[in-house]
Amino acid sequence: MPSDRPVEARGLVKRYGPITAVDDVDLTVEPGDVYGFLGPNGAGKTTTLRILLGLIRPDGGEARLFGRDPQHELPEALDGVAGFVETPYFYPYLSGRKNLELLAAFDRDGGRARIDQLLQLVDLSGRADDRVGGYSQGMRQRLGVASSLVRDPRLLLLDEPTNGLDPGGMRDMRRLVDRLSGEGITVLLSSHLLAEVEELCNRVAIIRTGRIVYEGMLADLRASAGTNRYRLRTTDSRLARLTLLEHSDARDVSPDGDELTFSAAEEEVAAISRMLVGAGLGITALVPEQQSLESFFFELTEGEPVEAVA
Repeated sequence: MPSDRPVEARGLVKRYGPITAVDDVDLTVEPGDVYGFLGPNGAGKTTTLRILLGLIRPDGGEARLFGRDPQHELPEALDGVAGFVETPYFYPYLSGRKNLELLAAFDRDGGRARIDQLLQLVDLSGRADDRVGGYSQGMRQRLGVASSLVRDPRLLLLDEPTNGLDPGGMRDMRRLVDRLSGEGITVLLSSHLLAEVEELCNRVAIIRTGRIVYEGMLADLRASAGTNRYRLRTTDSRLARLTLLEHSDARDVSPDGDELTFSAAEEEVAAISRMLVGAGLGITALVPEQQSLESFFFELTEGEPVEAVA
């Protein structure tokens, strides 16, 4: 596996008795990505992250972080890698600053000297000397990001970073992730929230019951949500329906009030419209019906079992 890729996993499998939590998972995170690992709760996201960080052993497959195997090359495989899985934990009786200083003491690369800068980055400078026990959930999540940045990572893994946050806290966390990406840090962000991934990420993998059902560019996912179904309004709905049924490549022609819907390949639509005009019909509307990304996501993660989307 190429060593310049922050994350590359092939065929990861993890079983717990009769339950397969991770089922033949492939992931590829390129340098500079904000990579969304998207799926409902219980889909296998956290288990996959635990495998990537070397916290648990897979039953099959392999993974690499910058070309190193986290199962056999610790701690070297975590060089340049940081983040948290599930909820970050701190000593509640210590201040935010003291918690970071304690973490920095385990590093030898000058992390302690960056603490003030990190507290400012996550907007905690004003509460840095308060006990963490008095922090809100959003403040603790931001402190978790700061603790991950003590190591000055090239790859940041964040597991549900907005979990339990109010709308303001979610907004602040998204701004923070966007800021970190702008500084050149590759981010792998696990989330069950489509809006979060859609706002932040350039690439995405969608996981369902342990299996990847889509991996690729977010723009391509949006394109996949599109359909080849069209909505037609003409000056004579009845004649238009007969014409479509008898003389065109349109399929699944259905009346809908004073409109018609039909399916056709995109390249066939121009010929269909010319044919309708040739039959003496005036076309007042001919538009594609666009399936929303949200409904497509629910189809992938909640509908009948589907094959992986190319």
